[in-house]
Amino acid sequence: MTMFNRHPDPRSGLVIDTHELGRRVGAMKEIQRVAEAPEGIGMDVIGVPPGSPVDLDLRLESVVEGVLVTGTAEVSLQGQCARCLERIDSAEEVDLQELYLYPDKEPDDDEASRIEDELIDLEPLLRDTVVLDLPYTPVCRPDCAGLCPECGANLNADPDHAHDDRVDPRWAGLSGWAADPDDDNEQASQQAESKE
Repeated sequence: MTMFNRHPDPRSGLVIDTHELGRRVGAMKEIQRVAEAPEGIGMDVIGVPPGSPVDLDLRLESVVEGVLVTGTAEVSLQGQCARCLERIDSAEEVDLQELYLYPDKEPDDDEASRIEDELIDLEPLLRDTVVLDLPYTPVCRPDCAGLCPECGANLNADPDHAHDDRVDPRWAGLSGWAADPDDDNEQASQQAESKE
């Protein structure tokens, strides 16, 4: 889990107030909301546009150690196809699950997600979950043909695209030479005579 040294901002749509749950084990709360995506969720070739909507459908359950958050987040993705360089626009739904510990629980676990001032910050969880779910090599479609290695033409737009066979420059001097079939017959008869 990526940890940020910052206090949760209660104005953020990704910060949830757990005050209603208290510390009553078994208490539950369901939340559906749309939040704005923060900066920097993704990689260079694909990611979540900052400010785009994040649809959250969550369930918060109070347990002995803290609050268990489960649910889904639907995000928009924008990027570039790794084969043909066309723009990719899609949506992705990711499953979220994290236990947020009360401040006094397991104090030695520095990596644990924690409730701070009765607030849960979902941004680190969302960031890690989405980034891990992103394709390493995004493509616009599974059968993307990519670009022509010689001229860069998009082979999806022109599947019949082709170039004439290139001649290796070392053999270019022989390109005009054509064998004469009569020469082959003459060579064969000369070889036959020499054997006699």
